[in-house]
Amino acid sequence: MSIDCADPHALAMFWSQMTGWPISEVDEPGDSEVLIEAPAPLPSLLFIRVPEAKTVKNRVHIDWQPTARCRDAEVERAISLGASIYEDHRSADGRGWVSMYDPEGNEFCIERGETELVG
Repeated sequence: MSIDCADPHALAMFWSQMTGWPISEVDEPGDSEVLIEAPAPLPSLLFIRVPEAKTVKNRVHIDWQPTARCRDAEVERAISLGASIYEDHRSADGRGWVSMYDPEGNEFCIERGETELVG
């Protein structure tokens, strides 16, 4: 999956921290393309520098389901890494998700974690 951005290395760092997936050993700050390597069979994420800024809502976005923590803790962690909340779809019964922006304004969602879906 490719993601257009202004600063590929900085955005790859954010997503590497979010996912726990490593940045390719050949990529460095200032590169025009930076890859974070997902475990198979998931698609890796390639961040590509483009001159234009993001102007409209993404047609495709990442739905992130945390494995090691609950949704609300993952939302707080994402905020601490530089994300912001776009729309909050959590409900009183614990269902729902949170739509967020990454540091460059790309939308993504955080869903309930695996541990919250048991039962």
